[in-house]
Amino acid sequence: MIELVEGRHLPELLPLMRAYCDFYEVAPSDEDLLALSRALIADPEREGVQLIDSEGRGFATVFWSWSTTRAFRIGVMNDLFVAPPARGSGLAEALIEACRARCAEHGARSLEWQTALDNHRAQAMYDRIGAQRSQWLDYGLEVPAG
Repeated sequence: MIELVEGRHLPELLPLMRAYCDFYEVAPSDEDLLALSRALIADPEREGVQLIDSEGRGFATVFWSWSTTRAFRIGVMNDLFVAPPARGSGLAEALIEACRARCAEHGARSLEWQTALDNHRAQAMYDRIGAQRSQWLDYGLEVPAG
């Protein structure tokens, strides 16, 4: 069963978030990861939501945004992680479907996400469930603190 993350889930969510960060070879602090989760818990209508499966094997994060070119609200699935022992169990698909349902409840007309170019296993699953690949190339620019 997929559940909306609440404060009581943070002890089981943090190791999943840490494993997700390890997968992408990044190392934000536990405090920063928990701050992200707490912000979502505090304001799910404006910020977004995190979902976790009831057995603590995977999670997903959806942030709310807009698409100017399509003139409607979208959900951006920024994170999708399933612990290695649960991969291939259908949990990733269940988390995506739960994210899609949250988008519908929030009035978002599209669920969108990115994955690493070398994450072929995830790409195969996304193709299998009927997700459409984008033709956009992502860029990022650091913003100085201050």
